[in-house]
Amino acid sequence: MGRRAGPPVAWGERVIEIPLVDLRAQHEQVADEVADGWAEVLKTTAFINGPQVARFESEFAAYQEVPHAIGVGNGTDAIELALRALGVGHGDEVVLPANTFIATAEAVARCGATPVLVDCVDDTLLIDASQVSSAVTSRTKAVVPVHLYGQAAPVELITGVPVVEDAAQAQGARRNGVAVGGLGVAAATSFYPGKNLGAYGDSGAVLTTSDAIAESVKLLREHGSPRKYEHPVLGFNSRLDTLQAVVLSAKLRRLEAWNQARRAAAARYTEMLADVERVRVPVVLDGNLPVWHLYVVRVPDRDRVLSSLHAAGIGAGIHYPTPLHKTGAFGHLGGSFPVAEQSAAELLSLPLFPEITESQQTRVVEALTEALND
Repeated sequence: MGRRAGPPVAWGERVIEIPLVDLRAQHEQVADEVADGWAEVLKTTAFINGPQVARFESEFAAYQEVPHAIGVGNGTDAIELALRALGVGHGDEVVLPANTFIATAEAVARCGATPVLVDCVDDTLLIDASQVSSAVTSRTKAVVPVHLYGQAAPVELITGVPVVEDAAQAQGARRNGVAVGGLGVAAATSFYPGKNLGAYGDSGAVLTTSDAIAESVKLLREHGSPRKYEHPVLGFNSRLDTLQAVVLSAKLRRLEAWNQARRAAAARYTEMLADVERVRVPVVLDGNLPVWHLYVVRVPDRDRVLSSLHAAGIGAGIHYPTPLHKTGAFGHLGGSFPVAEQSAAELLSLPLFPEITESQQTRVVEALTEALND
């Protein structure tokens, strides 16, 4: 029903007919607006710190219902700069879940701090807030819960320590009526192209309700400089460039509709998979309004099932195959996190994007059912 979202694409020797994410279909909706905006930037040559950057920051802050949005170079920088603005540095500790993309821990390590891992909850795979208090020590400076797959972590259960939200997958999500970005003292988000709000390259932002944190991040992203050739602190070069701001503003105007389309597609998947044996569908935490960055099921014999889906032209994926303490970069952290470890062997991300059609989802479910029954 409806057009196919983009032509088939090659994946190794296989042809993927239904991609995990279809950026081409999304671009078609904003192409003219982006072209006009880029033409204006090229005309004025304000490639860095052009007026479009401040405009997008204001628009995005209003959308996320916080006073401040500070554009930076990427989502990893956003986490690091938010932590540094809180004073996190060498010798400090930061608590985070074991089941997240490596960038969350990477940003902590780049501050000179030590990541302290906790497990996730089995049904939602969000951070197990009940484990946070026992992980906190006198050296703990922050907790970074991850709003995983498009739904918010239970931030209200984390008390006594500043919370920096990893909101890279949750632009527009809400918890108990509050937009992500305003649940902690600060939040970091990514505009990597595949995100719900994605740029045409790397970029990110820090969100905060704190004037002091906002000013610190602005200073840090610009070589520690409040004005040209003044550098009272050591900073970084991490700015949102003007061309990306044009793209993000064009997409932001459509984000709410796109997120609603994702919700509808997720609901269809859940209904279609209700009677499929050996599939665990995602669970939404009470109080959450998710934006379904990913639709992640859990299946037995995952790697074989994934291979079968690819052979059938379905662009499924894994988010994430290896908990942090099992990676080479952070294996030294050690520890045992049984839920993260077990789920990592079962996770399977099904194709999901705003333009996905019911017929495409039917084909995905058919292929998944066939793979499970092989």
